Amino acid sequence: MQLPLKGIIPPVITPLNNYNEIDHRGLQNLIEHLINGGVHGLFILGTNGEAPSLSYKVRKELVKSVCKIVDHQIPVLVGISDTSIEGSVDIAEYSWKKGADAVVVAPPYYYPVDQEEMVEYFNVLSSLISIPFLVYNMPSHTKIHLSIDTVKRAKELGALGIKDSSGDMFHLYSLIEEFKSSSEFSIITGTELFLPDAVMHGGHGAIAGGANMFPQLFVKLYEASVNQNSNSVQQLRKKVIFLYNTIYSVSKHPSRITLGIKCALSIMNICNDYAAPPLSRLKAAEREQIEKFLLEMKRK
Repeated sequence: MQLPLKGIIPPVITPLNNYNEIDHRGLQNLIEHLINGGVHGLFILGTNGEAPSLSYKVRKELVKSVCKIVDHQIPVLVGISDTSIEGSVDIAEYSWKKGADAVVVAPPYYYPVDQEEMVEYFNVLSSLISIPFLVYNMPSHTKIHLSIDTVKRAKELGALGIKDSSGDMFHLYSLIEEFKSSSEFSIITGTELFLPDAVMHGGHGAIAGGANMFPQLFVKLYEASVNQNSNSVQQLRKKVIFLYNTIYSVSKHPSRITLGIKCALSIMNICNDYAAPPLSRLKAAEREQIEKFLLEMKRK
């Protein structure tokens, strides 16, 4: 894995037949769709991957299957966020043995913790795992917004970068400024619309959910941003905004983005749209709307 890690790294959805069974044919289709679309890496068992809803058995089966399908063509990152440090270490070490390139760790997501506690958590975790790791800032799900100082301490402990899903542009710019002299530390946005701004100001890419459906769109947007091609960026970003206003907004469910992506991939005959409880697949009327929006997207 070349450092800094950069480009478009989809947070891969987990194709499921039911809450305890992976849709393996759909997974194969999806991985091939993403690699053929030119993505630069894959992030599995993240938020869009419904990781907290999956058993350890299913998580490990997914890691094993993805690493086998990818076969080192592009880097594979595995989310190991868990409520217990033992659970995180278990998935991290399993991922390392199966050929993953790095893991991604967010703060444990039940008890509120402070910045000092997070530094100690990263300190303990980093001493127990063999695989490189990135930090995941997801305050909407974890009750803590990782500070610049906490990220600096994580870097000192070996972190290779951060996925910032705070939705806070000022914080993203602050991260880029703070680590601009660290040539091997990646600043990757988890907010798709921030991709051009992040890259053109010195960031390294995006973990973009929409790339599950349209990998080439996001790869082109990344390349246009790297090349500072403002006209192309403007036109491509309009398509991303269209996704926000349509497929991502059909449902009023808090997890509408994940559910919309799964529904769209099902309509595209890539994989099943089953969602693990407590989530549930979109209803027939919502599916019809997404089908209409996919047709509109093709014409853009």
